[in-house]
Amino acid sequence: MNPSTKPDSATSKQPNFVFILADDLGYADLGCYGGRAPVSPNLDRMALQGLRFTQGYSNSPVCSPTRFGLITGRYQYRLRPALEEPMAGRFRGDEKMGLPPSHPSLPSLLKKLGYHSALVGKWHLGYEPHFGPLLSGYDEHFGPIGGGVDYFTHKDRSKAHDLFENGKPAHREGYLTDLLSQRACDYVSERARDNKPFLLSLHYTAPHWPWEAREDEAVAQQTAENIGHLDGGSIHTYRRMIHHMDEGIGKLLDTLQATGQAENTIVVFTSDNGGERFSDNWPLIGGKMDLTEGGIRVPYIVRWPAVIPANTVSAQPLMTMDWAVSFIEAAGGQADPDYPFDGQSLLPLLRNPTLKYERPLFWRMLFKRQRAMRLGVWKYLAIGDHEYLFDISADERERANLAPHQPERLRAMREQYEQWQADMLAIPADARASLIYFDRDMPGAPSPETLNIR
Repeated sequence: MNPSTKPDSATSKQPNFVFILADDLGYADLGCYGGRAPVSPNLDRMALQGLRFTQGYSNSPVCSPTRFGLITGRYQYRLRPALEEPMAGRFRGDEKMGLPPSHPSLPSLLKKLGYHSALVGKWHLGYEPHFGPLLSGYDEHFGPIGGGVDYFTHKDRSKAHDLFENGKPAHREGYLTDLLSQRACDYVSERARDNKPFLLSLHYTAPHWPWEAREDEAVAQQTAENIGHLDGGSIHTYRRMIHHMDEGIGKLLDTLQATGQAENTIVVFTSDNGGERFSDNWPLIGGKMDLTEGGIRVPYIVRWPAVIPANTVSAQPLMTMDWAVSFIEAAGGQADPDYPFDGQSLLPLLRNPTLKYERPLFWRMLFKRQRAMRLGVWKYLAIGDHEYLFDISADERERANLAPHQPERLRAMREQYEQWQADMLAIPADARASLIYFDRDMPGAPSPETLNIR
């Protein structure tokens, strides 16, 4: 397609897009994914109104690399800054470590097709003045620029203020999740008045640490020296944080309905990676930073009343970067020829959730020297010098290593992985995997002495 191509034939005009990204949400935290607590009534309702994926993946098991994949529609391994696991505050002011403003992005490509766009929430793709949402195509931004931020003081790990509005520090009182939810609702109402197609990227920091619910403002004083919050939190606080986010999403969905925009708006909800610390990833193992299923398989809920049949479920594997491709195609556009997409359009699947097709998916991590590939029901996984082969359809917990019994399949998948990797950037010597806790902090955590981290 080219920019003059008509938008999706199932609608009379270009659809709107709302992409909601949670931060560090576990695969089984939501009720519609088997959650053990009633924390997500609005997201559960959204699943009943649309399509729920059971085999959806993030581009990475850690934050900023997934965001590079999302905004470019390409494997993040094509960009040097995305090889950091994740981007850290040490790059503040760095003129090379971030998403290049010259690189085509989801909002910049949509802008050429007549779209208005806003990022409400977390950026985490490089620091201003050299990088930022407005430099990469968004018309508006309100939220944090970096990674973790306190929900009440709005300060990051270095104690610097990290709540910005269109490139300038924004000083607002209030619980960050609620501030983001309200701003998203206001944006949708504004677009209804100007009747212009839009992209709203609503990137929450919830339920990422520090562990603070609405009633926990006093905790912000306790965590002022270390918002990584290694000495607090609980599953109960964590669940309340999810519930606060769910309430905001419910208000946003209601705003779309009240303004007459719900029918032709594609709303996607997912997480940037698997869960951390208090999350529930059952029945998967591992979590954030791992290429086992618990680190990369995430919830995906999609609603588009004009097209998607209600209360449908798909087991088709997909990745975060596919949504940029899908949105651009639905709007009537295509990739920049110099930056072809790695992701695939999901529009045929949205129209017919029963579709199944085979495609290879690839991941790579400096942390623990991990490599992974998914093809059909099979998953190739390597951690350090150890290789594994799993039939995910029968063993999604990855406990039965079939590599000794299927050496030819193992070899073929390894070779396909190596061919893919040859087309990506090599991991440079100065790249880092950054963790905030180890086994000295809590049982079961990694040991820095035994891991390939810098």
